[in-house]
Amino acid sequence: MKNYLEFEKEIKSLEEEVENLKSPFGTEGISEVDTQKIKTTEIEINEKLKQTYANLNSWQKTLVARHEDRPRAKFYIERIFSNFTALSGDRYFGDDKSVIAGFGLLNEKSVLVIGQEKGEDLNSRIERNFGMMRPEGYRKCVRLMNLANRFNIPVLTFIDTPGAYPGIGAEQRGQASAIANSIECSMSLGVPNISVIIGEGGSGGAIALASSNKVIMLENSIYSVISPEGCASILWRDPSKSLEAAEAMKLTAKDLLNLGIIDEIIEEPVGGAHRDPEVIADEVKNSLIKNLKFFDNLTNEQVYQHRKSKFLKIGREKGFTKSSNLSDTGLGFQEPFYHKIKRNFIQFKYIYIVLMTAILISLFTVFK
Repeated sequence: MKNYLEFEKEIKSLEEEVENLKSPFGTEGISEVDTQKIKTTEIEINEKLKQTYANLNSWQKTLVARHEDRPRAKFYIERIFSNFTALSGDRYFGDDKSVIAGFGLLNEKSVLVIGQEKGEDLNSRIERNFGMMRPEGYRKCVRLMNLANRFNIPVLTFIDTPGAYPGIGAEQRGQASAIANSIECSMSLGVPNISVIIGEGGSGGAIALASSNKVIMLENSIYSVISPEGCASILWRDPSKSLEAAEAMKLTAKDLLNLGIIDEIIEEPVGGAHRDPEVIADEVKNSLIKNLKFFDNLTNEQVYQHRKSKFLKIGREKGFTKSSNLSDTGLGFQEPFYHKIKRNFIQFKYIYIVLMTAILISLFTVFK
């Protein structure tokens, strides 16, 4: 049984009509199937899907990212990687079922795969804690990332979580510390790490595994520090203002690419990834292979510097650069040229005004 979102009511009606047309058992008994009508209606469905999904607002994209039928990390791991071997436990407390982690082969190349898993039905969602990782999950990931780094194996992560689990037990076992350690580990790796946000990338729970050389998003996925409902509750004390919050937060793939937060967008099939999972799995695989090739000829130090430079540049036109002074090994901020001119003009604006006035008077005198 298909699940439909609120803005898909017309599509639902058309698809139900197609199902009725395909059935030879009508109200009047067995009847001939009207293939022409079916074909016309299917064309209409495709056009409606294209029109609807081309004009989604930020809140509607959030709903698509959370869609019940959307492919999960487990699906991508099974379709993309061969000889996958799952590893469990953090060697301190236990295993966290909300994250799948292990080694596998991508195009005959060994990789570490980490995927946040929400589950496919009610029982599996409860077992997976709806994709909300506990401290032992992050510690498991840190343990395996360090192992991959030791053997020079790239790290690939699939992000799909509303956020880290906020329960009392998780806090008692050091949730904040576990997230911080995971971010630190991801940032300090000497091997390439690539993150693919396949659904919902929420809060520190996502950032803990998405601090990567390359961050890729599916077209209808989201990535933000808080959910739109949570933002609306804090700012306006009204969760119903989720649309306004989603628009203000710039959490869609297109917005984040423009801001330089992510590196690539993978287009989804018409109607979202859940309508053709096999196609989107192939697209994700091709993107991973292409992005891994980028790092083939880079040393571990160059991979590390690439990641550091990427994050330092976020929010700045030039970011931090190495000093030209050979004796200075630290980083310094290089002010953009445009900002230098602007700052200089503001500082000496009266002098510039006097000079410009004098020049204009001189020109007027000469050509009078």
